[in-house]
Amino acid sequence: MKVFLFLATGFEEIEAIGTVDILRRGGLDVTTVSITDELQVLGTHNIPVSADEMFENVDFSSGDLLVLPGGGSGSENLGSHDGLKNLLKQYAGAGKKIAAICAAPMVLGGLGLLQGKRATCYPGYEETLRGATIVDAGVVKDGNIITGKGPGYTFDFALALVAELQGQVKAGEVAAGLQWLTN
Repeated sequence: MKVFLFLATGFEEIEAIGTVDILRRGGLDVTTVSITDELQVLGTHNIPVSADEMFENVDFSSGDLLVLPGGGSGSENLGSHDGLKNLLKQYAGAGKKIAAICAAPMVLGGLGLLQGKRATCYPGYEETLRGATIVDAGVVKDGNIITGKGPGYTFDFALALVAELQGQVKAGEVAAGLQWLTN
């Protein structure tokens, strides 16, 4: 299964790198994609990360899941990228899976993709989730959309994505290998 995770200047490093790590441990093919003009993207805590690919060089047709890590300015930058916004709308229209954590669900809300869906986000961003029913939970799945609350829920968020694409047994194996205590 193919996953694309997007990096914008100001992304939340824990959410991006932790999620990529856990998804790859779960046997998923993850490509990190820069939406900036360089492969190296600077996170919100000034940690530079090299993306695998540039947005304009990727064929997204084979993807099973798009992932948006948060970070306030990172999420704003994701939401201002026209190519990514069009891609998110295409995936949503096709019923393909989309995941966003922390402030990044604001991008989905801005596109109307949360209309009538339950979702969570980092506290203070609730008003940006236009049309959503806000749920105070670490991870919320509603149809093809999975949202996470914030950096402290990265493991839960990423393990939920593994479960969604590879099954609960595989997610349990990954969690056990991480020594992660699950509910």
